[in-house]
Amino acid sequence: MTAFFDIIVQTLTTLWAHKLRSFLTMFGIAWGVGSLLLLVGVGEGFRSGNEKQLATVGENAIFLFNGQAPAMEGQRAGLRPYRLTYGDYLDIRDQVKEVRNVAPAINRADLRAVSEYGNMAGQVMGVTPNFNQIRYLPMKSGRWLSPADEENVRFVAVIGPEVVKNLFPGHPALGASFVLQGVRFQVIGIMDLVGRGENVGANSRIVIPIHTMMKFFPYKDVRGPQVLAFINYQPQTRAGHELAKLAVHKVIARNHGFDYHHKEAFQEWDTVRSMEAIGKIVDAMNLFLGSVGLITLVLGAIGVVNIMLVSVAERTPEIGLRKALGATNRSILLQFFCEGVFITLVSGVIGMA
Repeated sequence: MTAFFDIIVQTLTTLWAHKLRSFLTMFGIAWGVGSLLLLVGVGEGFRSGNEKQLATVGENAIFLFNGQAPAMEGQRAGLRPYRLTYGDYLDIRDQVKEVRNVAPAINRADLRAVSEYGNMAGQVMGVTPNFNQIRYLPMKSGRWLSPADEENVRFVAVIGPEVVKNLFPGHPALGASFVLQGVRFQVIGIMDLVGRGENVGANSRIVIPIHTMMKFFPYKDVRGPQVLAFINYQPQTRAGHELAKLAVHKVIARNHGFDYHHKEAFQEWDTVRSMEAIGKIVDAMNLFLGSVGLITLVLGAIGVVNIMLVSVAERTPEIGLRKALGATNRSILLQFFCEGVFITLVSGVIGMA
């Protein structure tokens, strides 16, 4: 134990005697470790940030919007628009086994809500009760829409925190009522805050049963009260999202009279594919940035090897004298090993910090 303690003292004494050289070597190691962790951390931070952003949309959610189909079979120009309908939703729900969950939505931003305490032009959505199983809609208080609300065309609403601020400033919103284009609704639930900063669009929602929406607030510029803004659905499994999309495409193409092979006829957003694309980008970033950091770390390691070689060359007389006094090869190697370990360990900790 005494011999080991003596070696430690000699190691520190030697490093202190060559302060500049030791500092530069330690700086190279610390810089290499720090660069490696920082560069890989940038890639992982990018991945984590995008995963959190998509998580606020929903789990494995796929959006299907209104699109444009060829006016005639085989025609590439002169596309005709088509609108998704409640019937499309029912066909997907009843006929597509690759889909685990599907929900329609009607969305209008031209309706004005008025309460006893304030008013606002909010984003009014008519949805089915299972909409919150696909989309991320955390509840702060109250309850979500129920099947009975939809079947009985009830005048109930779930509102976001921004709606609470505008319609009920300083007053309890749960259980209160407001008027939407002359129709009175009761607040049965309040959603929790989603997103930060300027991302308040989701927090300005007024959600009502879809049958109530279709009866009292259908789209004015299109025929039929059952026209939708979009359809959300989830595949049975994350890996089967492409099969689910293909099956849904076949139903929509059949209902609207065009060939499902026309990929440009479908306007959609697949969050599963977005996550896969982000993952590939991050993997490439990590490979490149990690390689850069690793090369920097290797250069620092070469610096340690170099300083040890120089130290051995400079201290040849000292090594000879110690051997003449009875020092073993093991004790001499242990001293140089301790010097290298000390430099690497301290530099690595600094770099990680």
